[in-house]
Amino acid sequence: MQKSTNRKRVSSSRIQKGAQQWKEVIPYLLPGLFLFALFVLFPFFFNLYISFSEYNIMPGAEKPFVGFANYVKAFTDRKVGLSFRNTVLYSLVTVPGQMVLGILVAVFLNSIGRGKILFRTLYYIPVITSWIVVSLIFRYLFESGKAGLINYFALRLLGIKPISWLQNTWTANFVIWSLGIWKGIGWVMVVFLAGLQSVPKILYEAAEIDGAGFWDRFFKITLPLLQPVLFFLFVNLLIGSFNVFIQVLVITDGGPLGTTEVLLSYMYKNAFSFFEFGYASAQSVLMGIAIVAITFTTRRFFRAEVYEL
Repeated sequence: MQKSTNRKRVSSSRIQKGAQQWKEVIPYLLPGLFLFALFVLFPFFFNLYISFSEYNIMPGAEKPFVGFANYVKAFTDRKVGLSFRNTVLYSLVTVPGQMVLGILVAVFLNSIGRGKILFRTLYYIPVITSWIVVSLIFRYLFESGKAGLINYFALRLLGIKPISWLQNTWTANFVIWSLGIWKGIGWVMVVFLAGLQSVPKILYEAAEIDGAGFWDRFFKITLPLLQPVLFFLFVNLLIGSFNVFIQVLVITDGGPLGTTEVLLSYMYKNAFSFFEFGYASAQSVLMGIAIVAITFTTRRFFRAEVYEL
C-alpha cells in the first residue's frame, strides 16, 4: 500500500514538474507555432482543398467540388508526362553532376596550402547570385545565331556554324542543365569541405605509408567516411532539382513548343495563365507525394549502404 502511494506521489510530482516546464516554454514556442500554422499548415490544407475543386479567384464565384477529376486529368495529360520527364532528366543530370564536381573541387581545395579562401570565394559566388541574373546571362551566352557569345567563339575559333541552342529540345535542355550544375557546385563544395575536416588525417598518413595512391585513399577512406554528408547533399539536391523553375521560365519559357517544360513551369502556367487553380493544385500535391516517396526511398538505400560498411 505504501509503495503504491509513493508511486502515485512520484508520478504526480513528475506531472507537475512537466506541466511547469511546459508553462515556462510555451510562451517561446507560440510565435513559431503560429507562424508555422499560418505559412505552412494553412497553405498546405488550403491547397489540398483547392485540388478537389474547380477553384475560381473571383469574389463570390462558385467553387464546385469535382472530386478526383483534377488528379485523373493530371495522369492523362500528355504535357504533365513531358514535364515530369524533363524534371526527372534535370535531376538525373544535375544532382550527380553537382556532387561529382563539388567533391572534386573540395578535395582539391582541401589539399592546397595557399589560395584556398580565394578559390572558395570564386566557386561560391554563383551560389549567392540571383537565379534571374545568371539565367539571363546563360540566355545571352547561348543565344541563337551570331549574337550568342558561345556561337561567336565557336564560329571564330573553330569555324563551327551557329547552333540554335534554344530552338532545339535537347540543346535547350543542355543549357538549363549546365546552369543548374554550374550554380550548385559552390554550395556542394562548401558542405564537402566541412565534411572533409572531420576525417582524421592519421588515416591518410597510414594509408600512404601502406602504399595507397590518391584514388585508393579517396574511394576507401574519404567516400566511406563521408556517407552522412553524401546522404544530406543527395536528398537536398534531389528536392531542389524538383523545384527547377526560374531558369526554364527565363531561358526558354518552356519552348520550343513546350518541350522543355518542367513540373513547376507547367503548374505555374496552368494557375496564372489559364487560371486552372484546381488543376495546378492537384499537380502540386502529386509532385509533393513524389518528392516524399523518393526521399524515403533514398534514405533507406543510404541506411543499407551504411550498414554494409
